[in-house]
Amino acid sequence: MTSPPAQTVYDIDKRPGCDQDAVMIPLIALALQLAPETVHSRGNPILADGRTYSTDPAPLVDGDTLWILAGRDEAPDGVNDFIMNEWQLLSTRNPASGVWRHYPAIARPERVFAWAEPGRAYAGQIVKGRDGRFYMYAPVLQRDGDAKDRFAIGVAVADRPTGPWRDAHPSGPIISQTVPVANDIQNIDPTVLIDDAKGGDGRVYIYWGTFGRLRAMELAPDMVTPKGPEQVVTGATGFFEAPWLMKRRGTYYLLYAANNTGPDSPCTPTLYHACQAYASAPSPMGPWTYRGVVLRPVSSTTSHAGAVEFKGRWYLTYHTADAKGGGHFRRSVAIDPMVWDDSISPPAIRPVRPTRAPAPPAAPTRNVALSAWPTASNAPGPKQYWIAALNDGVVRTSPLPPDMWGNWTKQNPASAWIEYRWPRPVTLNGTRIRFFADHPADADEGVAPPAAWHLEYWAAEQAGGWRRIESTYPTGVDGFQEVHFPPVTTRCLRAVMDASGAEDRHAGLAIEEWETLSPTLAPVTPRSVEAPAGCAGG
Repeated sequence: MTSPPAQTVYDIDKRPGCDQDAVMIPLIALALQLAPETVHSRGNPILADGRTYSTDPAPLVDGDTLWILAGRDEAPDGVNDFIMNEWQLLSTRNPASGVWRHYPAIARPERVFAWAEPGRAYAGQIVKGRDGRFYMYAPVLQRDGDAKDRFAIGVAVADRPTGPWRDAHPSGPIISQTVPVANDIQNIDPTVLIDDAKGGDGRVYIYWGTFGRLRAMELAPDMVTPKGPEQVVTGATGFFEAPWLMKRRGTYYLLYAANNTGPDSPCTPTLYHACQAYASAPSPMGPWTYRGVVLRPVSSTTSHAGAVEFKGRWYLTYHTADAKGGGHFRRSVAIDPMVWDDSISPPAIRPVRPTRAPAPPAAPTRNVALSAWPTASNAPGPKQYWIAALNDGVVRTSPLPPDMWGNWTKQNPASAWIEYRWPRPVTLNGTRIRFFADHPADADEGVAPPAAWHLEYWAAEQAGGWRRIESTYPTGVDGFQEVHFPPVTTRCLRAVMDASGAEDRHAGLAIEEWETLSPTLAPVTPRSVEAPAGCAGG
């Protein structure tokens, strides 16, 4: 990491009438900032080496520079919590160049807002006011008060995006569960639009919300005073959180994280993941009409995006878990071009296909599961699980439900199977399987290790089709359980499991990763675009 700047001595005016706190607070904040560094990014994510994680991007254009405000994920590996203590900035004059400036620790909640607690520096946004100053809308935890949920939205102001930032409304937050009017939602994820674009009147609008509840309100020209009541926003199908308000050619657009789930959902098959959807409206306060999905689920369960026009091109910023050591709580900002379809009215946003920095070829492996299509006896399965996790090559220290296949419901079956299908026969002589459990062996509730399990392969040339593979099958949950057997050649392989429990009460089953091993090392074969046909009896 970079070193702090050299110490600077400031001569504070001690004359009567000088507000020393007003001078000292921003100067202390400036002194505590770390020096920026130049980053040469090879692609997404921008900060990829795992030294610093970045999240919840909010782009801002000022002159010839694109800025991205981001939070910082600091959760240790295996900690499933949003440990976020500060905000940071990225800037570039040309996203295609890969040259960025990284400004770490530009602000912390407790140093900007005297009424805020440390930590929980969640998703904010910086906008440039008509007075030329910059305003940062930030959700933080209110230190005092009797609100059931203490998240509140404060506003900071600075002369430049890098700060130093000071509270623009020192009397407290502009939005909480008690101001300007009582509400019962979690007040986070603010997004602000100054309607200065063509045809705009310069009015200021703020949207915010999470957990499926979206609110909107107009602000006075001073950027901090609520003007009019909060409005409940409808029309954003599947809204979960992370609104982003913008305008293009007279039409208003609202990006947001959606999680309307299901096997046929255009958004996401799993409950924990989200996509980026959008709606459009003829005015900044709606009415909103759902338009579709901009970005499908990425490698992190959360999805948070912002879009902006820069030097004649539009860009979508978002976060993923793709940095070194990344995870659902160690996310990193990415950026890709966003293209409009102007052949329809109002114009539509074409789906963005996320990109990643070039990576060296994968090392040869015995694990041919990477090229298989998974299915299961309970397909498509409960919405909290994701069958694609079976062979994604990722094992997390503390997995969430979408990091595994599972079959837990209120009434679990006595047995279940998972299956791999290949477009062409493969030869196998081993497997490694990683069971997940939150209950002990023999439990009849929760998720427990299987009481027993075995492998079956499809032998089309033999009577009976499915043939059991005789071997020893361990049922531990202490890492991968390995099984070895004489080579078999097949196009379909099943793991058949007996659930623990008895009679009509059984525990659920879950598997984080299932590797199938060939006798020799070989390059990784990409999975076919189309799922192969199932084997007989499947």
